[in-house]
Amino acid sequence: MSVPAAQLPGLPARLSRALLSPWSRLGLLVALLATAAGTVLAYEPQRLLADGWPTRLSGAAAVVLFAVAYGFCTTAFVPRPFLNLAAGALFGAQAGTVAALGGTVLGAGLAFGLGRLLGRDALRPLLRARVLTAADRQLSEHGFRSMLLLRLLPGVPFVAANYGAAVSRMSWSAFLAATAVGSVPNTAAYVVAGSRAATPTSPAFLTAFAFIALSGLAGAAVAWRKRTRLRAAAATA
Repeated sequence: MSVPAAQLPGLPARLSRALLSPWSRLGLLVALLATAAGTVLAYEPQRLLADGWPTRLSGAAAVVLFAVAYGFCTTAFVPRPFLNLAAGALFGAQAGTVAALGGTVLGAGLAFGLGRLLGRDALRPLLRARVLTAADRQLSEHGFRSMLLLRLLPGVPFVAANYGAAVSRMSWSAFLAATAVGSVPNTAAYVVAGSRAATPTSPAFLTAFAFIALSGLAGAAVAWRKRTRLRAAAATA
């Protein structure tokens, strides 16, 4: 039985709407992240970076390639502290900090772009809980300040902050600028610790380790206060 000509144009349109619907794009994002996480578990690219891969490159080329690989690894849920320590061990404090910061901004941008392109339209209607709504309002209205605080005082996982910001109305410029500035102290501390790992009693290593510990405690305290304020704001709303 032949299909009427009037129905032919409607079928591709319906298929296109189904494939490009918010939930289809969210499913694609989940599939991509699951594949990336599975690849990390299977092949452990972080070990290749820690061993100085690729061995034939050196100098600026190695730093750039490390930063690119760092960015993709963070998008695939590889913990940043490990990569920061590896950067310090491979390139020293100065070049390692440059490589780690470049990879941090790249990885954050990739996650933010994926979340905004594939997941935002599906997830925003789910922000009905009062605490989530208050957090979304904070990120949307005070994007740079809020993200800067999250980066300066670690407590929220890097990937979670990236995708949470992507769902909000925060601008690209505020997100990337806050990430670049706020990630400097903690990243540099880990890189310095990695560069001096062979001498754990050196002043540089002890100072970096102390800064990491203190920033972690401060981050936990600020996160607790922020949580209390968000609950109070949600109750008021």
